[in-house]
Amino acid sequence: MFFVHELHEVRGKCEESFLDAVRSEWMPALAQDADTRLLYVLHHAHGTGPSYRLITITAVRDGAAWGRLAERIDGGDLAAVSQRLDEFRHEVTAKVLVPLPWSPLQQVDLDTVPATVIEHPLSLFMEDTVWPYEGDLEGYVERSGTHYAREIREGGNRLLRIEASFRTAFAAGRRREIVLWQKVVEPRGLVPLLMREVPLEYRKPGTWMHDALELRDRWESRLLRTTAWSPWS
Repeated sequence: MFFVHELHEVRGKCEESFLDAVRSEWMPALAQDADTRLLYVLHHAHGTGPSYRLITITAVRDGAAWGRLAERIDGGDLAAVSQRLDEFRHEVTAKVLVPLPWSPLQQVDLDTVPATVIEHPLSLFMEDTVWPYEGDLEGYVERSGTHYAREIREGGNRLLRIEASFRTAFAAGRRREIVLWQKVVEPRGLVPLLMREVPLEYRKPGTWMHDALELRDRWESRLLRTTAWSPWS
């Protein structure tokens, strides 16, 4: 299973037109191939980064399905709607992701993913993108599962729930890059996180905040909010 992650830099005046085209044209058109489904459509939450940025994540069953998708966009039935989306954005940056061995999300039952608009309450996600040190990629993959995921799962964390974890597929993005996909299950917990430093007890030896510095010291967090009609929320 592959996951196509796209960052859309949308023209401010065209944001609603872009979203309408994704909702009414792109999402159902993708689903004409049973092996491809749009999963998420999310806003980069205001006040947390550059303006008019949106994220989409598309599930693709396998390499053959990805090949068909590329051909559909380059000159097939998706070419026109892809060009229409280009009219509403400055740029789009994509990468292809695969699940880490410890990711809660490994496969998607694509038949259950809606390709029509079904509205639902909004959700908030924290997307952490991590760049391990040179030579420490595999160590990060292993220890993030045995340490970080366990710490979140067993440590009484009331803020986040790990939904998935990914790495870039071979030749489909920056090699030393890990993406942690986490749902914010208690939004009120964001206020203390933003208003104060991380308490010392969460930074002492044996905690992930401390021990992970052996493997990396650079990452980027985004707060992303689903649209009301994102197929998954």
